[in-house]
Amino acid sequence: MAVTLDAQLLEILACPSADHAPLRAGSPTDPDADALTCTECGRVYPVRDGIPVLLLDEATGLVDSGDSSADGA
Repeated sequence: MAVTLDAQLLEILACPSADHAPLRAGSPTDPDADALTCTECGRVYPVRDGIPVLLLDEATGLVDSGDSSADGA
């Protein structure tokens, strides 16, 4: 089932991470998913019962920028 949020609400919602980028409906693998995806960092936030859960702890699918490889060097 696709996210059915009001267009004005979707326009003002932003990722709660430091970049505060806009969100888009769906996930990278499923545009009809009940989720919102950050256009900057790639975090995917669930939408439960029509309510976006914009908590960093609930987000999935964070795009890895490659910084973690520096730890093993």
